[in-house]
Amino acid sequence: MRQSRRCSRSGCAQPAAATLTYVYAESTAVVGPLATFSEPHSYDLCEFHAERLTVPRGWEVVRHEIDLEDSGPTGDDLLALADAVREAARPEPPRDPADDGSGTRRGHLRVLPDIP
Repeated sequence: MRQSRRCSRSGCAQPAAATLTYVYAESTAVVGPLATFSEPHSYDLCEFHAERLTVPRGWEVVRHEIDLEDSGPTGDDLLALADAVREAARPEPPRDPADDGSGTRRGHLRVLPDIP
């Protein structure tokens, strides 16, 4: 179930559709897709306020495409997440403490690389 966040503009009760962040060192405001999590130094904006954002003179606005039809994770996203969880849960094969990494081990024998 998706939680609906509201626009950060005072008096606006519309659902958030975009996230606004600032890069003060570059005098830039960035408006992009709604962030997954609400961050302390970013602002959630509704579609109306995201489109009409203005910045101080000398500043630049970078606008990234906002997908208002985004319905959440796709099947591919969920499969990729499941694969990542499976891979992380897979135990590592036990390492031989006597194996220093040089050469290939074949049972109780070790094949050493040729040293010129």
